[in-house]
Amino acid sequence: MSDHLVLAVALDGAGWHPAAWRDAGIAPGTVFRPEYWVDQVRQAEAAGADFVTFEDALSVAGPERPGRLHGRLDALQIANFVARRTSRIGLVPTTSVLETEPFHASTQLATLDYTSEGRAGWKVQATRPGESANFGRRNIVFDIARLGTPEGQEQLRRLFDEAAEFVAVVRQLWDSWEDDAVIRDAATGRFLDREKLHHIRFEGSAFNVSGPSITPRPPQGQPLVTALAHQEIPYRLAARSADVVFVTPFGEEDAARIVATVRDIEKEDRTEAEPLRILADLVVALDASPSAASDRLDAWDALDGEPYRSDADIVAASAGELADRIEALRASGIDGVRLRPASVHLDLPAIGEQLVPELRRRGLLPAAPATGPLRERLGLDRPANRYAA
Repeated sequence: MSDHLVLAVALDGAGWHPAAWRDAGIAPGTVFRPEYWVDQVRQAEAAGADFVTFEDALSVAGPERPGRLHGRLDALQIANFVARRTSRIGLVPTTSVLETEPFHASTQLATLDYTSEGRAGWKVQATRPGESANFGRRNIVFDIARLGTPEGQEQLRRLFDEAAEFVAVVRQLWDSWEDDAVIRDAATGRFLDREKLHHIRFEGSAFNVSGPSITPRPPQGQPLVTALAHQEIPYRLAARSADVVFVTPFGEEDAARIVATVRDIEKEDRTEAEPLRILADLVVALDASPSAASDRLDAWDALDGEPYRSDADIVAASAGELADRIEALRASGIDGVRLRPASVHLDLPAIGEQLVPELRRRGLLPAAPATGPLRERLGLDRPANRYAA
């Protein structure tokens, strides 16, 4: 467990409640303006968050609900735009790993690490319903109702094995250039030391990749790899592939159970040198009192036409009560939290103005936010290059 709580903010549209954009009175097109995202990330940076995540998807989910906000900008492109307009905060875009190529992902994320000067991360996403139909290469029929059956679990296992293979290719491509491969010796005319570029020659069940990458090794060596997980198979993906896992406990007892499960799986499947950092996801609505926060969510439910449900715990509370919840999660073995603001226009400012001072008062956060590379900020070493002599 790290010395201080890891604090992350998850950004998605106008907030995680589907009616948040209507209550805020913003024009729907606002979320398609790059400056909108700069503003959100700067707020999270000023609040002292270690990093932000950007959600993404490769399909328009739920077009039958016209009252909801649909469409999005590409998460990696947003992160690159934001990188030169922020100075400290980590930037962690989401990419799908079943309908894209690991070579492209490796170069795009390495480039983000360069544009952000060592602040890049990656949220690995296996698949969402409807995505494969937009590419035409295969048709993944992902039936949520069948997940509890042996057949559903076997399908899930195959997909997550492919996702783990994807991440393994990306990590090896990041190492395909040694740190000092670029010589830039004008006198001799040598720009590269070819002996320090490596063919990875990855051969797996889903990918056969030669390498090397076209992009030199990222400033962090390996940008931070993260994954969201709710059950054993995704936990195993995180243990095999990630540095950080986002989990979704409902209370401290559930958190302690999840931590114990993840640590047991790590003993069997962990291949990275350092243990996973475990962060709990919480959807948060902050107000002067729990009743005021709950009333706001109820009003948004009425606008949306149905109660909002989430894979994560929904916390409608004052800043002090949310700090109590976070402190209890911390005592259960959680390394940090990833907060999903119900509304970025109301709850993101409240995180910075109300919650963070309270967490600092309790000693859960440092008096000043950490700086430097994102991995270092989370207590992770810069990894050695696997191909270096």
